[in-house]
Amino acid sequence: MAQFHQHGGGWALGSRGRAEREAHDRYTRAWQAAHAAEQERLRQLAAYRQQYDQWAAEQLAGIRRHNGGLSDLAGSLRAGEPDAVVEYFSAALYASTAWPGELPRQVSAAYDPAARQLVLDWELPRYEVVPEVKAVRYMPSTDQDRETARPATQRRALYRDLLAQCLLLVLRELYAADEFGALESVVVNGFVDDHDPVTGREAQLVLATVQAGHGAFSGLRLEQVSAVDCLVEGLRGQLSARPDQLTGVRAGRRPGEVGGDVVSHGGHVAGDDDEPDLFQMDPIAFENLVAELFRAMGMEAVTTQRSGDGGVDVEAVDPAPIRGGRIVVQVKRYRNTVPPTAVRDLYGTVQDKGANKGVLVTTASFGPGSYTFANGKPLELVPGAELVELLHRYGLRGRLGGGSVPAQRTSGAAAGTAVRPAPAPAAGPAGTPTLVELPPVPADRNVLGMTWSGGVSLDVCALVCEGGRVLSEDHFVFFNNPSTPDGAVRSRPHSAPDKAAVEVGFDDLPRHADRLVLVAAVDPEVNPDADLAGFTDARIRLLDASGAEIDQLEVSDGRAGETALVLGSFRRRPNGDWKFVIGGKGYRGGLEALLGDFGVEVA
Repeated sequence: MAQFHQHGGGWALGSRGRAEREAHDRYTRAWQAAHAAEQERLRQLAAYRQQYDQWAAEQLAGIRRHNGGLSDLAGSLRAGEPDAVVEYFSAALYASTAWPGELPRQVSAAYDPAARQLVLDWELPRYEVVPEVKAVRYMPSTDQDRETARPATQRRALYRDLLAQCLLLVLRELYAADEFGALESVVVNGFVDDHDPVTGREAQLVLATVQAGHGAFSGLRLEQVSAVDCLVEGLRGQLSARPDQLTGVRAGRRPGEVGGDVVSHGGHVAGDDDEPDLFQMDPIAFENLVAELFRAMGMEAVTTQRSGDGGVDVEAVDPAPIRGGRIVVQVKRYRNTVPPTAVRDLYGTVQDKGANKGVLVTTASFGPGSYTFANGKPLELVPGAELVELLHRYGLRGRLGGGSVPAQRTSGAAAGTAVRPAPAPAAGPAGTPTLVELPPVPADRNVLGMTWSGGVSLDVCALVCEGGRVLSEDHFVFFNNPSTPDGAVRSRPHSAPDKAAVEVGFDDLPRHADRLVLVAAVDPEVNPDADLAGFTDARIRLLDASGAEIDQLEVSDGRAGETALVLGSFRRRPNGDWKFVIGGKGYRGGLEALLGDFGVEVA
């Protein structure tokens, strides 16, 4: 029963009744809010369902179009339509995982429907692919490697065998892809692009040719044959007796003789005007081109959505069983040097996405800080010049403005490993002297030759500084930046007993530069677990332009646990002379930690 009490001359509902009414009001408001929220949820769900149905319908239509295209292609192949046959089998050759990625893939093809014959010219590797050196033997007494040259006859025999294998592989891949019975026979002319030794003009020189019927080829057991004998005797093909001297053979039927259109893929025969300028390319088109490059290299690759991509422009999967895995790719269409922060961000993305590797592709270049940070990490940096080279190698097109930029090469074999330019090889564990003829030294320059005991592999670098700070990243001379902008300091090939060498024009150094610092660091790719404990008996040999030794400058030994060391510095005196000051400061964090002290930005 409700309780009432007298209040101000009247009667009012008691506290219990008032509480019940307030609770009822709150319930009503909450129910109305929940009802409105549920109606909004149902409205959004219906909208999302409509969007999904529209997306699903578009996807289904795309799948049907794709399947319809495949059905049309299959019908065209069965009908022997030349364009369809040529495009299909050209794609089969490019998509083949059996073909080594380092070998060329330039092809011109035509199809004769009456004879059901595919005729193609296929580019062969050049003679230089066979190493000149047969064996390398380390000589402890001289701390040098002794190379044994491969006999010319053996090298020629290996090259002939390789050419025969190439033609047999082309035939195998074509017939394996022929699920529609389009090929009765195939003619393959293997050629190299070179100067004709007779005319001196550039030409396609045919070094091997074969015509093989489907029935005859299908009866071969390729794993058991000698490639040369199979090509020449078994299939009655022709193979140059001296391909190393570009002695050609008479080509079989050529694509231009078939009578229809000739389709060509790969190579680079057009002028720059026919090449799209990567700097001017639409950003989305540029990302699609990079994804297409990864697919041409035998990977699965797709571009990501423009929003919410998490710092990933292309996602790729390398099917290789050991080195493969998931790859995240960032694309930077820059004109200036990519900052190290971009490399650091990519590394964070690799970790966040759980990827096996990160690849940063740019139209520009990378500085020393970027390469130093990437070294030893699952990162690969692809500068503009290498990008253009890869595009052309895999039959795609692209240029950088009026041409390419100076090459800054990165390794494709090990992620984050920078490839040292040939003029400045890194010091190896045995201190192997270069085998090329040393370039002359200008009369006003000196050579600093570094030598030490111990088997650790080191990178020797130079920094041009004002005080304790490097003038700029371009004044840090190392394997990917072999010279300062003015050429005053540059890496150069070394000769015994030195294990590394730097050429210096002290009078050419910038006026505000007051010191040249020499440093050494363990190469983590060659000796990932090494330190400088074995770095002993180190010295710098000061040489004049003729190679005569002027002085020997002692430097500190390395210490256990340290992986980078300041060897010493040449410091400018007020009178303009230079004085050498021994170093000795070591770093446990490697070259990255050392460079941070000198103001080189490392991501």
